[in-house]
Amino acid sequence: MSASEQERSGPATALPQVFPSTVHMLDAAAEAAGDRLAVTCGKETLSYDEYRRCIAGLAHALIGLGAGGERVALVIGNSIEMAIATFAVHAGGAQVVPINPLYTAREMGHILADAEPCAIIHDSDAAETVIALADKLGIARRMQVGPGGDDLTRWRDDVEARLPTPLPSADSPATLQYTGGTTGRSKGVDLTHANLAVNISQREALVPSRPDVESMLCVMPLFHVYASHVCLHTMAYARGTLVILPRYHPRDTLDALARHRITIFAGSPTIFTGLLAYEGLAEADFSHLRFSYSGSAPLPAEILNRWETAVGTPIIEGYGQSEAGPVISFNPLMGKRKPGSVGIAVPGTALEIVDVETGTKVLGVGEVGEIRLRGPQVMAGYRNLEAETKETLRGDWLHTGDIGEFDSDGYLFIRDRKKDMAIVGGYNVYPREIDEVLYTHPDVLEAAAIGMPDDYRGEIIEARVVLKPGAETDEDALLAHCRENLAKYKVPARMAIVDALPKTTVGKIDKKTIRGHNQTNA
Repeated sequence: MSASEQERSGPATALPQVFPSTVHMLDAAAEAAGDRLAVTCGKETLSYDEYRRCIAGLAHALIGLGAGGERVALVIGNSIEMAIATFAVHAGGAQVVPINPLYTAREMGHILADAEPCAIIHDSDAAETVIALADKLGIARRMQVGPGGDDLTRWRDDVEARLPTPLPSADSPATLQYTGGTTGRSKGVDLTHANLAVNISQREALVPSRPDVESMLCVMPLFHVYASHVCLHTMAYARGTLVILPRYHPRDTLDALARHRITIFAGSPTIFTGLLAYEGLAEADFSHLRFSYSGSAPLPAEILNRWETAVGTPIIEGYGQSEAGPVISFNPLMGKRKPGSVGIAVPGTALEIVDVETGTKVLGVGEVGEIRLRGPQVMAGYRNLEAETKETLRGDWLHTGDIGEFDSDGYLFIRDRKKDMAIVGGYNVYPREIDEVLYTHPDVLEAAAIGMPDDYRGEIIEARVVLKPGAETDEDALLAHCRENLAKYKVPARMAIVDALPKTTVGKIDKKTIRGHNQTNA
């Protein structure tokens, strides 16, 4: 193996403890630190013993519904209920299907139809959409939790509550994580318990947590792979305290950092930018904070430097995607960190940069191409999408669709995205999906949505529409149509009706030209 190849592989170090599953991990935490505070949200708190009892109670209830070996959809916002339900579905031998509760019926309906869950657990905010879809799709078993619904903490004092045995096997399905598709169709990423568990230990090797002392603030959505891995699972691994905020607000975030003596904060570029602009930042108490994670979108070096200057602690930036369990690389906590880089490969992972055209020619240091990897955290495949699985998993390699390069120290820098994707406020948005929604409007002839740079949200969506002859629809009506069919963060920030859209020589709408024109005239 050449020196350059060694630089592109994770460090040849033994992994910290690897559990067969996250349920084994939670069980071990309760055995070792049963009285320690495990999770809190608002006025609700659970010790590790209470947490395990609640998980066990719900797991047995799900087994009674026939969920073992099936899939269970979770349509729940940030809450103790979401934390309990995620572990309980796993403990009950079922596969978790986390779904954004803000999704419209169209968005949620596709996922439910594809996943075919045997049951849905949802909160009251998503009840109207879920009930209508469950009736339409014939999903008879559903459970409403939280205010006005079932209390998932009711087993907290049941000393007879025990986790089902045997606990999940490493190679059994754990999570079906849906991610957007370049064709507008969400793809279900099949992850095993081994994928999730080994990836936690891989990340711990570069960014170690301290057993029994950590307290982490989670403001990121727990239905997203970033928050479930970095927040929910990390705190169970560390026997730490997970502090959940139902929703992000700068004031509430800063208050929680001080009140709960937070040692680790998991944020995103949008959140760090918002906090830096908040007038109360200068008076905030960061005295217990060790470091912050940044994920879900690339973090501008300027924001990283401003945060570290203002707060006095580092941001550790990494790189991942659902298909990789999700963590691929990280700047090491105890080693060299490089602003603008997403760090080095986690142990047991090989990274390469290959040519975009064939994906087979390995490129050298400083050459830009597609990132591919192999390692034990890589997904089993996409549900019901054989062709897409074969395209993404070629040989032993996961082709990420992201464009990057290595420096001479083996640090990875993300340069672009091969797929036509935008990241709006930390959420992946595929413009093709927005195109398809616009095309459903009766007055639209042609449509083109694109992602454009934005100082606050990272990117925003802009849309250009050509109307059918004689149509009199205006931009406001088109935006209203989008709001009816898309989650809020996918709705275009700017809409323009134009006479024509540029085309390539083969007649396709030329989005590259649209982007270039917009940037020139910005």
